[in-house]
Amino acid sequence: MQDGKTVCNFTVAVNRRKTQNNQQPEADFFRVSAWNKLGENCMKYLAKGRKVCAVGPVSVRTYQAQDGTTRANMEVTAEEVEFLSSGGNAEHAPANEAPQPQLVPDPDGLPF
Repeated sequence: MQDGKTVCNFTVAVNRRKTQNNQQPEADFFRVSAWNKLGENCMKYLAKGRKVCAVGPVSVRTYQAQDGTTRANMEVTAEEVEFLSSGGNAEHAPANEAPQPQLVPDPDGLPF
């Protein structure tokens, strides 16, 4: 950011448990914003396909899509992020990667 604060924006897919007609499970997508040191750690350790838990307040914004329908966007402002994937997972991480932190609180507080 121009004021020197770091922000990491990422999307978390949450699979639904029930499927219709034994099809691929549907998913809900949440945008997550992590600020300052927490954002730096997310940039360093997160990658597509990694499991993560983000804790924080949720805001919902509605907007009008180009086709005229009203849609909603949910965003979590992360206060804590827990990395659930193993740091040694060969599919997502190099073998020499540092161990994953388990819980990363935001020590600098939120910018709001």
